[in-house]
Amino acid sequence: MDKNAVRIKDIAAKANVSVGTVDRVLHNRGRVSEEVRQKVLAMMQELNYEPNMIARTLGSNRTYQLATLQPDHTLDPYWQAPWDGIEKAARELKQYGINLTSYPYSLTEVDSFMAQAEAATQAQPDGILIAPLFYRESLAFFARWQQQGIPFVLFNTYIAELPALSYVGQDSYQSGYLAGKLVQVGQPLSSTFLIAHIAEDLTNSLHITQKERGFRDYFAQLAAAQEALPPDERAPGAYTILSVELPNPAEPSFARQLDRLLDEEPQLRGIFVSTSKAYEIAPYLQAYRREEIRLVGYDLLERNIHFLREGVIDFLINQNPKKQGYRGLYALADLLVFKKEVAPLKYLPLDIITKENLQYYL
Repeated sequence: MDKNAVRIKDIAAKANVSVGTVDRVLHNRGRVSEEVRQKVLAMMQELNYEPNMIARTLGSNRTYQLATLQPDHTLDPYWQAPWDGIEKAARELKQYGINLTSYPYSLTEVDSFMAQAEAATQAQPDGILIAPLFYRESLAFFARWQQQGIPFVLFNTYIAELPALSYVGQDSYQSGYLAGKLVQVGQPLSSTFLIAHIAEDLTNSLHITQKERGFRDYFAQLAAAQEALPPDERAPGAYTILSVELPNPAEPSFARQLDRLLDEEPQLRGIFVSTSKAYEIAPYLQAYRREEIRLVGYDLLERNIHFLREGVIDFLINQNPKKQGYRGLYALADLLVFKKEVAPLKYLPLDIITKENLQYYL
């Protein structure tokens, strides 16, 4: 039979049960013996029955109040893309009774996050989408949401301690590992590589520390492979890995630290910027004419794209921020509206962007 033509009464007739019994099985409510339930499920499969969830949802008067917590996109250009994705999903889902309230917080102020997360909690939404950049403070809210039965979805940053409904984003560890490979391939063993964190609180930024761990593990694996060789087959020298926490680029100490690094590290051959701010490092490499230094960072921001085209940034790892926001909101809709099973992890691809393939991603 055509699955679109199959009705509950067809299944009931085939299984020799009442329409009410099929309805109870379909909605997992009421008392039905296991034998009858299995018989009805078998008939559904045989007839290729698919419930029309969209029609059912449109026909109901149920509305769902969702909340989103992410850094204010008007204060940092990276967060415009996930906000665009969230807005797009919200427009599409409005016809199914989804209403969205945004609670933007300042990326650099933990008190701002606390206030907005508290406001979202007090609103008692049906679901919350959050970019939990403040690790410790996020955990406290996760516990409250679990206690209140509010499902929440993470994007951008994965925190495993208290399980969310789902996480949508990249594997931060693997992206750091990939960055290590991108800066190292083809470089001599005497090279020095730098991990640059710009205006980040590393003690409270799990996704950043995961990136650094992946980067360092890549080089640790290379060193272990060298050690496993017979002594006469080992290449001379070793890679040196440095890490630096740079302040806000507006502060004078930012330029002083970078100047000192470029002056004192003649073997520096690669810089990995752990956030979307590779464009803050690029002008210094141009000014010093350090073309031999490979620069790797994240995301297709306008200023990053400029330096990628100029050849100053060599690689950008695209984190698909718009997809993160879009799919994150849909994960809540799948649970609440469409009654679908939601995967706990939705890792997005690690896209490697160069000036040669940039056009295909814009």
